This record gives sequence, C-alpha cells and structure tokens, in this order.
Amino acid sequence: MVGEKESSSPSKRRDTEKRKLQLLNMFPLTVENKHVAQLLLSTGTCPRCIFRFCGVDFHAPYKLPYKELLSELQKFLKAEEDELVSEIPNPPPKKIRLQEPEDQIDGMDSLSQNGEGKLSVTEDGSSSSKNSNLNVCNVCLGILQDFCEKEFIKKVCQKVEASGFEFTNLVLSVSFPPQLSVREHAAWLLVKQEMGKQSLSLGRNDIVQLKEAYKWITHPLFSEELGVPIDGKSLFEVSVVFAHPETVEDCHFLRAICPDCFKPAKNKQSVFTRMAVMKALNKIKEEDFRKQFPCPPNSPKAVCTVLEIECAHGAVFVAGRYNKYSRNLPQTPWIIDGERKLESSVEELISDHLLKVFKAESFNFSSSGREDVDVRTLGNGRPFAIELVNPHRVHFTSQEIKELQQKINNSSNKIQVRDLQLVTREAIGHMKEGEEEKTKTYSALIWTNKAIQRKDIEFLDDIKDLKIDQKTPLRVLHRRPLAVRTRIIHSMETCYVDEHHFRLYLKTQAGTYIKEFVHGDFGRTKPNIGSLMDVTADILELDVESVDVDWPPALDD
Repeated sequence: MVGEKESSSPSKRRDTEKRKLQLLNMFPLTVENKHVAQLLLSTGTCPRCIFRFCGVDFHAPYKLPYKELLSELQKFLKAEEDELVSEIPNPPPKKIRLQEPEDQIDGMDSLSQNGEGKLSVTEDGSSSSKNSNLNVCNVCLGILQDFCEKEFIKKVCQKVEASGFEFTNLVLSVSFPPQLSVREHAAWLLVKQEMGKQSLSLGRNDIVQLKEAYKWITHPLFSEELGVPIDGKSLFEVSVVFAHPETVEDCHFLRAICPDCFKPAKNKQSVFTRMAVMKALNKIKEEDFRKQFPCPPNSPKAVCTVLEIECAHGAVFVAGRYNKYSRNLPQTPWIIDGERKLESSVEELISDHLLKVFKAESFNFSSSGREDVDVRTLGNGRPFAIELVNPHRVHFTSQEIKELQQKINNSSNKIQVRDLQLVTREAIGHMKEGEEEKTKTYSALIWTNKAIQRKDIEFLDDIKDLKIDQKTPLRVLHRRPLAVRTRIIHSMETCYVDEHHFRLYLKTQAGTYIKEFVHGDFGRTKPNIGSLMDVTADILELDVESVDVDWPPALDD
C-alpha cells in the first residue's frame, strides 16, 4: 500500500500541474493577479469587474457566460490555495483552512478578509464568497452580470425590430448611472492601496472602462441577433439607459466638497451628470474621498433597472430644385400671430410627400435664397434641401425617387420639382455658398410715372457692375437686422413695352433686393432705377429666371 501511494504521487502532481496550465491557458488572470482577484471577490465584486481591475484588455474572457466565469474564477483561486496548502504537512480540514491565524499560513492574509466578506471553501471543494452569482456586484451594480446575457439582448432586439426602423447597421449607445464612477473610484483606491503594499502601482488608466467591457460582450450578441454589423458611424442608434435608484445618493457628498463641478445646466434633470462626477473625482483628494465613501463600496440589494430603450435614426437629406409658377404662394408657411394667411407653401407642397414616404417625425427646409409670395421662380429652378428628422425608411432606389418626384409634380400646378436626390449633410454647404457668392438673373415688369420712349431706357443696357447700397428694406425689417449692404448689379437689359412700361432683365449678386432697386424704398437703396432715370418707378411683376448655383447635380430624366 505504501508503494502504491508513493508511485501515484508523481502522477497526481503532474495532473495538478496540467490542470493549472489548462486553467491559466483558458483563464486570463495570472499568479500576479491573484491577490487583487481574491480581494475584490471577497468584497463583493463580479468576475468581469475583477478582470477590468486586473487590466485584462482582450475581449474573449468577458464574453463567457457569467456563471461559467464565476466558476472558473473560483477554480483559479482554489488552484492557488491548493498549491499553498500542499506545502504544509497535514493540512487542516478544508472548512477551516482559510480561517487560521495569519501567522500559521504565510501569504494567506489576502484570502481572509475581515467581517462577512471572507472567502471560504466548502466541503465539495468549490470556493464561495459574499459575491455568489445571486449577489449584485458592488462596482458595476449588475451591469456586467444580468445585462450582458443573451436573454436581455433578445429583449432589446425585440424592441428594435418592433420599432419599424429600416437599417443595415447600428450603433449601440449605453448610458450608465453616474454613481458607477464613484464606486469604481472607491474600488480603485482599495486595490491601489493593497498593491502599494507590494510596491506595485495601479493607475486609473490601467482599469478597463466599464463601457468598453460592456460593448465587447454585447456587440457580437446584438449583431448576431439582429443580423447586421455594429458600426460606430451608423446613423441608426439603439440607446439603452440604466438607472439604480438604491444608490442614487452615492454622488451627493461630492457636491459639498466640489461645488464648482455641479452647476445646473439646461435640459439636465440632475446636476449629477457623469461628466460632473468625473470632474469632481479628479479634483477630490484621496483622503477626503475615503472619509466620505466606503472603500470597498457596499454591496447593493438590487441590480440596475432599464429606464428606457430607444431607437433613433440620424437625419437624411433630400435635395432638388423647384419652380414656382404662382404669384400667390409663399416659400414657407405664412402665419402671423398664429393665423395662417395662405393655405399652403412651397415648403409644404414638397415636404408633405417626403414626410409620408420617409416616415419621418419632422423636417427642416432650406434653400438658396427665397422669393416673395408674388414672385415666380422660372428657368432651372431654385436649389433646396430638406432635412428629414428621425426617418423610419431610408433606402430608396433611383427609380423610387423619380416616382416620388413625379408624385409631387402631379399633386399641384403651382410648383414643379426637378433633380430630386438623396444628398449628404456636408453637400448642403454648396447650396449655402451660393446664397451670397453666386449670381441670379431676374425679369421685372416696371412702371414709370412719366411717359418714356425707347431711347430713355437704352442707357441702362450699358451699365456694368453697378455698386448699390441697400439699407435693410422696410418690408423685411421685422425679421432682418438693420444694416447697409453693398450689392452689385452686374448687367441690365431692357425691353420697351409702352409709354409707361418696360421689361428689365438683370443679372445681380445674390442677396440683392430687386424690388427696392427699382422703386428705391424711400431712398433706402441708392442708386435705384427711379433715380437713374429721374422718374418715379415701381415694379409690377418679378420673376427669378435663374439661380446660378451648380447644385444639386443635374440628373438625367
């Protein structure tokens, strides 16, 4: 019997070494991490947060199911315990092994934490702690426990699929309670102090961020469940907001110590934002923090709650050019003191169709300049762009866009749209450049109080690049600041009609007030047609013949 025992001993040791190597190969912690892992586990920290504080910065270990992680962590710590105990002859029973006085077992102090946080080993050989798989992590408050599992991901994905949005990729946005930063700071100070005893250091940047770890785990699960990639540049955003009412007061002591960090802000329900809390944590002295907040943080009773799961799609932009054939149609809704003056507008005649087809919540209309309600826009039309806010449908073929354009054109004889197309936000800048820098051509029917002959207007044809000064017109003074703007009339061409009428074709700098250039606006525009001809002149009809902006690109019919 003695011989059998001796012969099996080397084999047993080899099996133990093999098992240890297997554990180390599949488990990311090393012997150097043991002390920190034991300390954190015994104080109520979950395995994934332990990985974060041990600087595990590769994804695979975090993705293992939580129960499996906890089991592997316990096996890892037990393997180290067995190694230490095997060096002691006739070790005591397992139940009391880790509760012997510190002087009996060298190096066991980290396993025997004070109070109820002791790590113990049960009769079946598995280690247990205050943080079993049913306990809530005192650092992440359950974020890296309950909310990384497939069951939760499926619930979120069900809401995403029911939202009705069209998407081919997505970005995941998570918002954590600000008190998580306080708890992480407390755990960091604890570990930092313990490592200092071993002449080791742990900087704040050495800890893997909670949000990073969460994304490492959940991104593949979301992608698999929804069948689309996670893309940080995606316009479709899934937002999950967490809260933890039980610990909401964890941050409050910081306001008394660092009041400058917590100033009320617009659109913020609480001054305790994550940024404000982080700012305060960077300012507060370690000794002051320890006096106010427990290190390690207390274990909570409940996990976080999910306040909301929201889906939103970034705006998409549609551009084109419009012609306006009515002299009784404003560009945008004409509403004064809450009363609508005209039943429709260019903006509405176009946007109503786009809102419906794109299933958007709202829109913003912009254009390269604007014409008055009684001014027609002819020629190749005026460039416009429409921002569609939170659209549920975003993918269209070129044929579908053509059909949409035709539908707009068939719905009204007051406007026509051409070159309708999807564009980027950046591309709209080309249209805005044209508002002041490009040229526009107009056709105006002019009346004069004095009888005129053809020779009385011919001199206007010879005037080139005439500089005029325009004080803000009286008719727009309610919506434009008072200023004097210099504009250029590049060229004019006249066409005699009768003794009191002639047609004037003008090419001008964008932003020129044509009506005021004709009648003078009580001397606020100098010179003007009336002063140049020494008559009283007025404008009867005005048409925009062209807006010389090469945008958006012309499309083939």
